[in-house]
Amino acid sequence: MPDLKDRLRDDLTTAMKARDELRTATLRMVLAAVSAEEVSGKEARTLTDDEVQAVVRREAKKRREAAEAFAEAGRSEQAERERAEGDVLAGYLPAQLDDADLAALVADVVTRTGATGMKDMGRVMGAATGAVAGRAEGSRVAAEVRRQLS
Repeated sequence: MPDLKDRLRDDLTTAMKARDELRTATLRMVLAAVSAEEVSGKEARTLTDDEVQAVVRREAKKRREAAEAFAEAGRSEQAERERAEGDVLAGYLPAQLDDADLAALVADVVTRTGATGMKDMGRVMGAATGAVAGRAEGSRVAAEVRRQLS
């Protein structure tokens, strides 16, 4: 069984014992998403740590988007709850690249691929996404690639 999934389960047990409602609800939600991912498709399987991390990343993104939507609708209490859930999930994800590191990584990919303009964006995005490995959102990577190619 993947280490990250075990860690999520252990942390859920700890949160339940500590009566930490926010952490308990958040970890239950992400473990349910992991379980749903495991049984989706033609046959059940156990997810690797990378796949579990992708599920956690997807759930964290959902929380960010929901927080923005609630904030725009003037529902600050719900927005704050979504942000808090996102903060819990962020503890299970690798540290995000800052803008300077992302720019340097994309510049390296651009030189390695020999990209010369926007027509090469797909090739650069494929290589950059692999190099970033979940340490930056795709939209940030795409914006940086676009900036450097134009």
